[in-house]
Amino acid sequence: MIDTDFPPEDKFDFLPDAAAPQGVTTFLTIQEGCDRFCSFCVVPYTRGAEQSRPAASVIAEARRLVAHGAREITLLGQNVNAWHGEAPDGGTWGLGRLIRELAAIPGLLRLRYSTSHPRDMDAALIAAHRDVPTLMPFLHLPVQSGSDRVLAAMNRRHTAADYLRLVEKLRAAQPGIALSSDFIVGHPGETEADFQATLSLVRKVGFAQAFSFRYSPRPGTPAAGAPGQVPDAAKERRLAELQALLREQQARFNAGCVGLTLPVLFTGPGRHPGQVAGRSPFLQPVHLSGPAELIGTEIPVQIAAALPNSLSATLTEERASA
Repeated sequence: MIDTDFPPEDKFDFLPDAAAPQGVTTFLTIQEGCDRFCSFCVVPYTRGAEQSRPAASVIAEARRLVAHGAREITLLGQNVNAWHGEAPDGGTWGLGRLIRELAAIPGLLRLRYSTSHPRDMDAALIAAHRDVPTLMPFLHLPVQSGSDRVLAAMNRRHTAADYLRLVEKLRAAQPGIALSSDFIVGHPGETEADFQATLSLVRKVGFAQAFSFRYSPRPGTPAAGAPGQVPDAAKERRLAELQALLREQQARFNAGCVGLTLPVLFTGPGRHPGQVAGRSPFLQPVHLSGPAELIGTEIPVQIAAALPNSLSATLTEERASA
C-alpha cells in the first residue's frame, strides 16, 4: 500500500517568496495533490492527497503579488478546482467564492486557474465565469478521451455526455468562453472506434487550444500493466490525426479574432525592436508595434492578422492618436 497522506503543513512551506520581484503575470499555488487516481497518472502517488491553502493565506499572497506589480494571477493546483479552503469565518469556501474575493483586489486585472477536472466544476464556479469580469473567458478543462469505455478505463468518472453537458453550461454562463483540453491517445484497450469517438467529441466542442499526447506507461500506475497495450505505430497515427484536427480548430479560432478589438495585457517587449507583446483574454500571444510604456497595462487593440503561433495587432485609432 502506498501512503499518499502527506502532512498538510508541508505542502505549502516552500512556495516562492511573494515579496520577490514579480512580472506582470504570475502564478499562485492554492492547492496540492489529487484524489482522482486516473489510471495513467502518478500525481496522487507523488504529490499525495488533496490539500487546500486557507483562503486568508491565498488572499494575502495575492495582495502582495499585486503590490509588487502583478496584474494577472493564475491560480495553480494539480486539481485546482477541487480547492476547498478554510474561510476567514471558519467555514469553507470553494473556488468560485475565492475567485470573487480575489477579483475585488485593487489593481488585479485578470484571474485564471489551472488545471481542472470536469468532476469538480460546480455551479458556483460556473457562475463565477458568468459574473466576474476579472476571470478570463478561457478555461483549460481536460477530457482525455471521447470514448466512455476508455474514460472508464482511465477512471475519469465522467462520460463524454457529461463533458458535453458541462460545456453547454459553461457556454450558457459565458457565451464567449474559449476552451482548451488535454487528450491521450492509445490508452490501453483503446480501439479504432474509441479513437473515432474522441474525434467526434473534438468536433462537437471546438477547442481554441489543446494538448495531446500518445499514452506512455508510468511505472506504478494501474494502466502501465493493463492488457490491450496499443502498438506504437497506431498511437502515432492516431496522434497525428487528432493533432491535425486540433490545429485546424485553433487556426479557425484565431482567424475568427481578426478584425476584432480585444483587450490585451502587455507583459514585455516583443521579439523585434519596437514591439511589445502580451496576451489576449483567450491566452493567445499578441504583438504590436508600440511604446514600452504599454507594458503592464491592459488596453483594447485591433487584431490585424492570425499568425501560426500568435496574433498581430495594431493600436486602436483612439489610442494611436492619443
